[in-house]
Amino acid sequence: MAITLQNIGSHPRPQVALEQYTTPADLAAEILFTACYVHDDIQSKRVLDLGTGTGRLAIGASILGARYVVGIDVDPASIAYASVARKSFRADVDFVLGEIETIRGPVETVLMNPPFGTKKAHADLRFLDCALRLGKVVYSIHKSSTRGFLKDWLRNRGFNCERIIATSIEIPYQFSFHRKPKRTVEVDAIRITK
Repeated sequence: MAITLQNIGSHPRPQVALEQYTTPADLAAEILFTACYVHDDIQSKRVLDLGTGTGRLAIGASILGARYVVGIDVDPASIAYASVARKSFRADVDFVLGEIETIRGPVETVLMNPPFGTKKAHADLRFLDCALRLGKVVYSIHKSSTRGFLKDWLRNRGFNCERIIATSIEIPYQFSFHRKPKRTVEVDAIRITK
């Protein structure tokens, strides 16, 4: 799966305000395999990918047998790129251009790599609010440094959170304010249930 998803390239024109960093293929594959084969949250399920970007999570869910997959993003370049990738993999995914709040549910599973909230404070919480409203289970990627805050935030709203993957991702030099060729960021992939 990681090799397949690696063939979906990085975002062609990332925007700093949207904190667009492509989900690493190996991390996307590990999340998808865990969701599918450990928790039975993909096959024959309705799946939503919030902030789909290049579509790696959405296309991967389709490949693993999701009944219906929707990916939404506010960026037209992301949707155009993901739509081309979908055709290359013959994935059954509907990509929608729009704000995440325009999606109506419910769905069984939400997948997402939300903005970390470094450019716009708590941008990740906006995505979590939407995901928790729409999905029975949510898989999301967050900076490890926010682990304690997120656990408390979710618990105070009646949700359970388990860390399924602790890893690091490399953020490549892609914006003018970047000073190094790449930066390593510790992240957690979490599974959230009611």
